[in-house]
Amino acid sequence: MKLLLATNNAHKVREIRAILGDSFSEVSTLKEAGVSFEAVEDGATFEENALKKARQTLDFVGDRFDAALADDSGLCVDALGGAPGVFSARYAGVEHNDAANNALLMRKLDGVPAERRTARFVCCIALVRRGMPDLCVRGTVEGTILFEAHGQNGFGYDPYFWYAPLKKSFAELSADEKNAVSHRHNALALLKEALDGENRRLF
Repeated sequence: MKLLLATNNAHKVREIRAILGDSFSEVSTLKEAGVSFEAVEDGATFEENALKKARQTLDFVGDRFDAALADDSGLCVDALGGAPGVFSARYAGVEHNDAANNALLMRKLDGVPAERRTARFVCCIALVRRGMPDLCVRGTVEGTILFEAHGQNGFGYDPYFWYAPLKKSFAELSADEKNAVSHRHNALALLKEALDGENRRLF
């Protein structure tokens, strides 16, 4: 089965290939497949966005691929009613402006005490296949939101996301440390488990 990844993000691609590579005969990125396409992520949930992106990507490439995989992820803060949620990348109104998004997050949490700053990163991954049921899984990682940034690694909200088991912010973790505990890793592990379960039922 030939799989098209609805991304060109090198970090995502490396992790997806490491965990799911054995489940497919071929795994290609949009760039490797010569595809220039981007779905509009206007769903109300991470699941809706991931499924829409995967379905539209597979429709766009026709019969060149048997399956497409897409994800949607973001930060959900309990004290903000789950915000920024699906708007994480454009929380401050401008897509992928990390500084603006983080500044708005800090303003929204001004005066909120440490014990009420619980949050989680969420990643939903959708796998759409021709002639087979769609699969959609959700991976999370729990943390709290710091009062100031710590660390220089990562991106997005990582400098403000405190991961208690390692006593570091996500921006203080190495790439290997983060990949071992991240919401995306957890979602991919669940997807791998689902695919392995399908294979066991077939045999």
